Amino acid sequence: MPLGVRIFLAYFLFVGLAGWFVLGTVMDEIRPGVRQSTEETLVDTANLLAEILRDPVRDGTLADSRLPELLEAYGERQPGADIWGLRKMQVNHRIYVTDARGIVLLDSSGVALGQDYSRWNDVYLTLRGEYGARSTREDPEDPDSSVMYVAAPIRDGQRIIGVVSVAKPNASLQPYIERSQRRLAWLGAGLIGLGLLVGGLLSWWLSRSLLRLRDYAQAVSEGRRAELPAMSGGELRDLASALERMRTQLEGKAYVERYVHTLTHELKSPLAAIRGAAELLEGEMPVEQRRRFVANIGNEGARLQQLVERLLNLAQVEQRQGLEERVPVPLRALAETQLAAQAVRIEAAGLRVENRIAPELCALGERFLLSQALANLLDNALDFTPTGGRLRLEARHDGAWLELALFNQGEPIPAFALPRLTERFYSLPRPATGRKSTGLGLNFVQEVAALHGGELRVLNREDGVEACLRLPSVAD
Repeated sequence: MPLGVRIFLAYFLFVGLAGWFVLGTVMDEIRPGVRQSTEETLVDTANLLAEILRDPVRDGTLADSRLPELLEAYGERQPGADIWGLRKMQVNHRIYVTDARGIVLLDSSGVALGQDYSRWNDVYLTLRGEYGARSTREDPEDPDSSVMYVAAPIRDGQRIIGVVSVAKPNASLQPYIERSQRRLAWLGAGLIGLGLLVGGLLSWWLSRSLLRLRDYAQAVSEGRRAELPAMSGGELRDLASALERMRTQLEGKAYVERYVHTLTHELKSPLAAIRGAAELLEGEMPVEQRRRFVANIGNEGARLQQLVERLLNLAQVEQRQGLEERVPVPLRALAETQLAAQAVRIEAAGLRVENRIAPELCALGERFLLSQALANLLDNALDFTPTGGRLRLEARHDGAWLELALFNQGEPIPAFALPRLTERFYSLPRPATGRKSTGLGLNFVQEVAALHGGELRVLNREDGVEACLRLPSVAD
């Protein structure tokens, strides 16, 4: 079963059960809630009537008053009220009055006049000074025929001289209860439906995002080109970033393997060229052609020597556990020495060189390793500086540390390459030739910096690139 379907089913089950429980609970509370509100209204009405009836009951003039006539007229009224879309065409209150013994003195329905109601809870409790109310079925077999009765005492001072009860059939409330239940049912069903729709969309979005990430990971595992999908959610975005980092690491390992094959090929090519030239030189040929083949042998031999020397130097540095010496190394003099060694190349490219290192600044370390590290940085900078460009050497003092900075004018380093520049065998194509180097120079500089307790950072600057070598400073 697809993940999105499983998520939706779990969500559906949760929302459905929660909606059913909440909706059922609220529906069950509508009926008692309406009846409680009605009872509160009956209490107010009974107490109002108790005050109106006090004098006629006390004076014994209730039967001779206009109240019987008024109650009869009240029972015949047709309100014609529109309540929540329901038409009310008759009044439903029944009102009766008893004396202090519970004998009915007045009944708006006319059916209980002269009867003893002292045993009904509404009258019985009220005569005892308590809250009197009851609910009684008009038809014992019909639960919908129940009527609410609420009584209030008629007092003469502190003495209870009678009781007035107000009754209302529960059947008159049923249309409003049913209407509220219907509206709540529709609203509840709508909310549950909306919740399920949102859940469906959420499940679809999550499933789609995971499928895109799965397809991306599958494409990477198969070696196909794939673009990292854009994720909007925080956790999904983190997952996508983690997959991208994993891809970068895997591709880095694969790149090393490929570069080993490339390096082998690089060794074979100059060896084959040297061997071929040597074989040709065994025969007779013009002097000019012989000189050309001899020059080829020299160039290929220098190429092999450079590759082997860099590998040996790097291996030697990696195996070291510490420095052989810690002496003050003047950085300006060190930079001038390396610039002089590259003078021919600098002049041929028409580069402008600025050596801004203060003469008094000295790093504490091994002179030979620092000289080799600076040589690698300068060689790398020259490879990427365009004709007529600018080089600048600076040294910044920062407490116990010095930062040697070499700036070269040129194109910025791509963002994807910045964190990998110091990886062994990783190299970018040179602008002039399009060829890559051995990819060992910056890795060697990083190892030298680590031996000195410092670090190497390569940063893009305005109009160029800056390599910063952090080294311990000589104490003042």
